[in-house]
Amino acid sequence: MKKYFSNNIFALGLFSTLMMSSGCTKDFDELNTDPKGLTVDALDASNIGKLFSQTNYTVMSHSPVGTTPSIFQVTDALFPDYYAQYFATTQPRFPSDRHTIVGGWNDSAWRSTFEQSAPALRLLVEKTEELGFTKENAIAKVWEVFQFHRLTDYYGPVPYSEFGNGETSVAYDSQESIYKSFFPILDEAIAELQNGGTSIFGAEDLIYGGDISKWYKFANSLRLRLAMRIRFVEPALARAEAEKAITAGVIEDVADNAFVTTNPSTPNAYNVITAWGEFRMSASMESVLKGYDDPRTPKMYSPATNGDSPGDDDDFPYEGMLNGQSIAALEDGDLDFNNNTSDMAPEFMNDPSTPIAVLRAAEVYFLRAEGALIGWNMGGGTAKDYYEAGINASLEEWGTSNSDYATSTAVPAAVATNIPAMTDIPILFDETDPEKALEQIITQKWISLYPESREAWAELRRTGYPKLYSRLNSENTEVGVDDIMRRLTYPPIEFTTNGEAVEAAISSPELGGEKNGSTRLWWDKR
Repeated sequence: MKKYFSNNIFALGLFSTLMMSSGCTKDFDELNTDPKGLTVDALDASNIGKLFSQTNYTVMSHSPVGTTPSIFQVTDALFPDYYAQYFATTQPRFPSDRHTIVGGWNDSAWRSTFEQSAPALRLLVEKTEELGFTKENAIAKVWEVFQFHRLTDYYGPVPYSEFGNGETSVAYDSQESIYKSFFPILDEAIAELQNGGTSIFGAEDLIYGGDISKWYKFANSLRLRLAMRIRFVEPALARAEAEKAITAGVIEDVADNAFVTTNPSTPNAYNVITAWGEFRMSASMESVLKGYDDPRTPKMYSPATNGDSPGDDDDFPYEGMLNGQSIAALEDGDLDFNNNTSDMAPEFMNDPSTPIAVLRAAEVYFLRAEGALIGWNMGGGTAKDYYEAGINASLEEWGTSNSDYATSTAVPAAVATNIPAMTDIPILFDETDPEKALEQIITQKWISLYPESREAWAELRRTGYPKLYSRLNSENTEVGVDDIMRRLTYPPIEFTTNGEAVEAAISSPELGGEKNGSTRLWWDKR
């Protein structure tokens, strides 16, 4: 069996599923009553938006439309959610919070891209080009860049340029070559999108409703993110691409934030997995949010059912737990982590229509703050200007306000009598110490990215910030309690179905594939 589809049958099967689950069975019946018989030729201006809608959801949720989004648990909740320390596990059977990479979970994380979103998105790129839908083709290419940057930031080298070739062995590309291919693709897409207008995707564009001017800003903002990602390995290229993004025009208003809209048939995955009671607020988040008296706290977490956790003597009702708890501690009924620590906020727990965060104005401002800090032209403002703008954009996005927050001298707090504060940085920006300023920028970015842990984990690896608490335990001999998990290793399924290529990726100095979870990615050079 071929490892990666080139005939688009699987992608079209998902396309069929999308139309049926979205109440579009009439359209589907007119195309073909047999899902397996649906062909590429059946896609046209009347229905191609449904395929784009599918990719909006699957790129972010990793689950087919109309199914329980449980795959999200193994792609995000059980890995980057813990690595970024937004949450810690309360489930004794989940060793990933102790740095164990469970092979079956990793298989699902890999397959969710290569068997779901990637084939559908590649088909969308090919078909919009064939039909002459130039603006839609540009949007699809931008979205494909977004998808593959998230994947390579997970694993490093991955099958990319030869994905979909139909061969039994699909070669890997180095992360360097993947990243350097992104910028020319964005050049072409941005040139096509710059005049705005409305896409034929229309309302089936779950992110911007077909608004091309917003996709234009998104593409430039994505360029800025990718440029900053390579800052420490390719500084000249990073600066050039970042300044190009600013000149063209990035997201500046929360009204242009990129979120995937959801509904009961395409829910926010947290709405499903919170009910399983397997994770709670981390101690790192408690230390920062409590110390800063952060107004976003009730929008992110719920008060702990039983109030203060053991060893805590204050009246802050939002309680976290240290990551890497032992099996014995998690099985100790007296500790009762599920009731003594905080779950997600009600919007995530109870509302399936809570949108899924993709890329927001706050992040863009923090990227600009970092660029300005090192002398890049980020639009004429100072690092302090953009830092404060990022904070205020995040407060606005979360529906909170505090005019004094950005200039507060408050610092993170201890979370128990024997657990001191995570770090000592105030919110008030330090213009005299560049390293301290960088920590402040990334710490506030970390808060604002919640709960988008993939990006938070990438920034932790790239910069070393925020200064998270050490784990209590690690079961990984290469990644200790004080270490950052640097990448996921390649999943077992690759060694079974694409063994020659994956072994070449691991052994090749040029490709720089995985050795273990402590091996840094190409851009991880700080």
